[in-house]
Amino acid sequence: MRVLLTGGMGFIGSHTAVVLQEAGHEPVLFDNLSNADRSVASRIERITGRAPQFIEGDIRDGALLEKVLREEAVDAVIHFAGLKAVGESVVKPLEYFDNNLTGTLRLLEAMRASGVKRLIFSSSSTVYGPPAHLPLQETDPTGEATNPYGRTKIMIEEMLADLCRADPEWSAVCLRYFNPIGAHPSGLIGDDPNGIPNNLLPYVSRVANGRLPFLNVYGNDYDTPDGTGVRDYIHVMDLARGHAAALPYAMSHTGWRAVNLGCGRGYSVLEVVAAFEKASGRRVPVKFAPRRTGDIAANWCDPALARGLFGWEAKLTIEDMCRDAWRFESMRAAEAAAQTQS
Repeated sequence: MRVLLTGGMGFIGSHTAVVLQEAGHEPVLFDNLSNADRSVASRIERITGRAPQFIEGDIRDGALLEKVLREEAVDAVIHFAGLKAVGESVVKPLEYFDNNLTGTLRLLEAMRASGVKRLIFSSSSTVYGPPAHLPLQETDPTGEATNPYGRTKIMIEEMLADLCRADPEWSAVCLRYFNPIGAHPSGLIGDDPNGIPNNLLPYVSRVANGRLPFLNVYGNDYDTPDGTGVRDYIHVMDLARGHAAALPYAMSHTGWRAVNLGCGRGYSVLEVVAAFEKASGRRVPVKFAPRRTGDIAANWCDPALARGLFGWEAKLTIEDMCRDAWRFESMRAAEAAAQTQS
């Protein structure tokens, strides 16, 4: 099956490309490289023995998307592309609405024009807003996001639901991620954002390796066991396998469906830091800072629906996540040092 991965060179997209290739599919990676590195394609080739097809482009370029969908004879789309930092979205809401909403609209128009009506969407647990209870289930209310990033995910989910109601030939599966971390066990690909990381584990990795001086922990007065935020962290390889498991469902069913992808339990920021220190053998200095606008105290999910629909469940532990993230960070640092010496 030929599958277009928008944002396919990014953190989750690249790991999903590996899983799809290993399952015999043909991923086509479409990315503007705004938060990814061109070398990812060659790294995927080193892992799988086969280079994925990469096309550089922006999801707001509808004409290019339609051309790619037609010429590559795409069967389905997995839509990862989008800006994703909660804090940044509060400061730059218009950029988030432009990229995430306009980009998705252009993608859907291109899919409709080319007759491709199977979509898996990279959604988020932020659509639930502050949870009234835990664990979160797909039947819980959405629409109360605390930040512009989350609102773009809500709007896109609603856009897809309306589209499926208007045209019964469409299938749209919205995978609501919790907090993906870790890296491929080879250490060749992982979460390596440009600039200062917005997500927890790449920041922790760089502190442990001396590239950043300390970790800012935003809020230590939440109503949680140690006062820091609690999240459902999931290994990126488990998440990638979740997309592969959702693909047959999307191809054989029509209509709109939301599904949680998480481990079903929460870890606090300080628990993650402790696990990373154990995995790396390095100390991670911490400084506490005020809460960030848009953050919530805790969330984790009930992943039962994914088991029932896809036969999928997360298998890797927080120790696996930290060990693989540290391997990736260590290898990237070694590569950078070797390039400097040469």
